[in-house]
Amino acid sequence: MDKKVILRSEADASKTWDLRGIYENEDRVKEAEKALYEKSMELEKDFRGKLTSTPSINLCLDGYREVVELAGLISSFRFLAVSVDMTDHENQGKSVEAANLISDVMARLSFIQGEILMNEESVLMDAAKTSRENQHFLEDLLREKPHALSIELERALAVLSPVMNSPMSIYNKAKLQDMDFGSFDVEGKSHPLSFVLYENHYDYDNDKKIRRAAFSAFTRKLKEYENTVAGVYQTQVQKEKALSKLKGFESVIDYLLFDQKVTREMYDRQIDVIYKELAPHMRKYAKLLKRIHRLEEMTFNDLKLSVDPTFEPPITVEESKKYVMEGLKILGEDYLKMIERAFGERWIDFVQNKGKSTGAFCSSPYGRHPYILISWTERMREVFVLAHELGHAGHFYLSQSHQNIFDARPSLYFIEAPSTMNEMIMANHLLTTSQDKRFRRWVLSSMISRTYYHNFVTHMLEAHYQREVYKIIDAGGSLSAKKLNELKKATLEGFWGEDVRILEGAENTWMRQQHYYKGLYPYTYSAGLTIATEVSGRILKEGASAVEDWKKVLKAGGTKDPVELAKMAGVDITTEEPLKNTIAYIGSIIDEIEELTNELYEELGE
Repeated sequence: MDKKVILRSEADASKTWDLRGIYENEDRVKEAEKALYEKSMELEKDFRGKLTSTPSINLCLDGYREVVELAGLISSFRFLAVSVDMTDHENQGKSVEAANLISDVMARLSFIQGEILMNEESVLMDAAKTSRENQHFLEDLLREKPHALSIELERALAVLSPVMNSPMSIYNKAKLQDMDFGSFDVEGKSHPLSFVLYENHYDYDNDKKIRRAAFSAFTRKLKEYENTVAGVYQTQVQKEKALSKLKGFESVIDYLLFDQKVTREMYDRQIDVIYKELAPHMRKYAKLLKRIHRLEEMTFNDLKLSVDPTFEPPITVEESKKYVMEGLKILGEDYLKMIERAFGERWIDFVQNKGKSTGAFCSSPYGRHPYILISWTERMREVFVLAHELGHAGHFYLSQSHQNIFDARPSLYFIEAPSTMNEMIMANHLLTTSQDKRFRRWVLSSMISRTYYHNFVTHMLEAHYQREVYKIIDAGGSLSAKKLNELKKATLEGFWGEDVRILEGAENTWMRQQHYYKGLYPYTYSAGLTIATEVSGRILKEGASAVEDWKKVLKAGGTKDPVELAKMAGVDITTEEPLKNTIAYIGSIIDEIEELTNELYEELGE
């Protein structure tokens, strides 16, 4: 693929998403913003100082749901417009204006939760029993009552929300607007460089000279900004610590886990067990890559190499549709119709352009359809990424079809289970399509290098590092770029041991991921994939009945906590058994990849 960084204006429109699915034009957005303001004024006038009975509480919450939905649509439209081009200053300005409006609205209506909580618990319980639509919202309020703040303080926090949410915005501006990576030279040839080009191309490049030169140029640029980004990150975690203190939590980790509805034991187990027990398997995989690519030493810069780089076929966006439709058909006709719409109605933004957010994500504004951002590299592995994001899309498409806006979103702990589940389904399907050893090795190695490496290694190492950061903050300490680099390097060296050399520049890897600005998000990838691995095993054994159980889970949305959702799918996440089963499964895949490699080498006489 031609590694050229194009401007957004040069992109093929057919490969971009169509935000008219949210609002047809700017006039409609302005109308929605006006309606949001007026609805909030109406609710304040009708209910402020009057939320003292079951009827008034439920009537107010019925109106509040409309406000939350409208705010979500406006916010999503502005966010999605900015995310594809951080260099568009007009959209940046509109996004800030929308954030200010929503902050004003939420500050005005902050009295709602405060006044409801001033009632006796019996009143809240009665209100919950009276309204199915508001039941879980009220039950969550009851759960939060011991940590509730005064109405005045909640209003102040709502007013300050644009400022408090600014660290991630500042981080993305530095990353996607200010960091100009220019180009690098290899043997007299110049190669363009950007965040997207490095993470989607050069990090996987089979040419050692290009891969090393790109890594060196990329990390040098990161290092130029390390003090600025460290300052932004320090602001983020200090904000979280301040909020944890205000709400009466001893630890910022406990504060961040509270909304996820999982225990500290579950969080620590996910990190500790993987860090210790997965490491030997991944070191074995690293040694295999070293052998296949005939490397003198295995370095951090080599970990994303493909087991068989010449086998992976190029694939167009159009061709990818056939693969995901065929692979995910086990989920039923309604699911396939959603995928058909995603391609036909331009729910997906495929292009690579300057200023576009890195990685991939799915945004699902309630009352509309999901939107997927991905930077298509024309490599077969992107089919797994696309299936992953369609997993998010399918999850919220189903949950929003069956739940109101209060109940549509599950705990963050569970959020990556549907996405990684789709990757497992795709892999299991591909394994049935051919008996060729090389093809089987490619599929299995894709599961390791894409599905498990991304979720069980990359994000788990982020989580391990992140926990060390929060320990320092909980102890009253502070952070600097030097300290963050030390923590990240120690995390990487502890996992990879002597089998992988951590190159200079790898310590700045913490600067590459915006997940750190989303609370305790990184560890949830491995949590979700643990559930997905167990459920995909059930589907292979039991077929349709297991699929139906899974679809019921997707439709349940946030009406149950993560333990209950996993139980619906036949998985007990209160024990370490699913996690250990998954690690053993990863080990068995790596063993088979090695066996297939030996067999293929013998056949070739190597």
